[in-house]
Amino acid sequence: MSETPPNTLQYRFDGPEDAPVLILGPSLGTTWHMWDRQIPELIKHWRVFRFDLPGHGGAPAYPAGSVNDLTTRLLATLEGLGVQRFGYAGCALGGAVGIELALRHPERLASLALIAASPRFGTADEFRQRGVIVRTNGLDPIARTSPERWFTGGFAAAQPAITEWAVQMVRTTDPGCYIAACEALASFDVRAELGRVGVPTLVLVGSDDQVTGPAEARTLVAGIPDARLAVVPGASHLVPVEQPAAVTDLLVRHFSTAWQPAFETSTGQTALPAAALKPVLSPAPPQPLQSGPVAEIAPVVAPPAQGRPDPYDAGIKVRREVLGDAHVDRALAQADDFSGDFQEFITRYAWGEIWDRPGLDRRTRSCVTLTALVAGGHLDELAFHTRAALRNGLTPGEIKEVLLQAAVYCGVPAANSAFKVAQQVIREETTPHE
Repeated sequence: MSETPPNTLQYRFDGPEDAPVLILGPSLGTTWHMWDRQIPELIKHWRVFRFDLPGHGGAPAYPAGSVNDLTTRLLATLEGLGVQRFGYAGCALGGAVGIELALRHPERLASLALIAASPRFGTADEFRQRGVIVRTNGLDPIARTSPERWFTGGFAAAQPAITEWAVQMVRTTDPGCYIAACEALASFDVRAELGRVGVPTLVLVGSDDQVTGPAEARTLVAGIPDARLAVVPGASHLVPVEQPAAVTDLLVRHFSTAWQPAFETSTGQTALPAAALKPVLSPAPPQPLQSGPVAEIAPVVAPPAQGRPDPYDAGIKVRREVLGDAHVDRALAQADDFSGDFQEFITRYAWGEIWDRPGLDRRTRSCVTLTALVAGGHLDELAFHTRAALRNGLTPGEIKEVLLQAAVYCGVPAANSAFKVAQQVIREETTPHE
């Protein structure tokens, strides 16, 4: 396999070259091998395209910090191969890519399956906290606990080889790419846009999934106009691995019955009619999805800006990304008629005007802020800005160096108090949760 350019993804094809293309997208921490047990059946009907996330499975470590970035790289890879139209099935983060395709590139997508997916994966704070743990401790703590998140207890106990495979798969992932993928999940939220998904969609979830379980699946089904729900009993988050036969059967049935009338082959040159798929239908397939024509969605045209834009919206976004949703929600909830104007002031000017400026990156701004807080003796704010510094990519060692230098210029007593505060925060934020 040739070297993968930074703007594309590592991939492999299986199946006949003249068959329609079905893409399988992996979840965070896995590789394309999570789909191995689906391949023998799927390649009877489709040319299966699998890809690895950046830094996963030996793929080049070019971090992608958003779902849109991953989707753009996938499309660039497909463009280079001449693949224009395809079906898509994705698990977890791979499912987020599928939703992004349906929303931003509907002309490319024939049919969609979302597995262990959600319109919003937990909270942004949870994934940014996971990034802090990986940056501080490496991937080993995440790898050791991955079987608990991915499999039911009975399966993990009965399948030690698969459990160890899961641990090693995470352990060999590039940490920087894993952290970037956490950031992609932290910023992903399409709850308000689900009604614009215009392709037949299968939403598939394990009954015992504690990560993105049946509640999240039902949110997807309720929001997507042409969606059906399948709950697989006795399976947790990585349901294609834990219940491969059930998932394979559901995928074959869905893509056989819900494919659009015409689609591209892997070469992008030959269109096949829907009738060509009839021989692959199961003897008693489920009732096909009743989908009408997909309405064309006109782009939203923003009104021309009148003067300088209000920095509040940018400010609240940056404030949440740096300090965390929980902190910001708590501060705003405590605001009243007396303090509300102040909260609006700091959101607009501290975060919208200063933190959002392009002249310094957030790591540098955190260094400056920590130093200023030490100098002023503002220990309460030093605590939550130490958390922010970890989220912005500073390591505990780098925070220590900032405080050591502050001791020279701001005074030893001030730095002594700052070390006590920062030490406690760092312990809380970087201790893995077993």
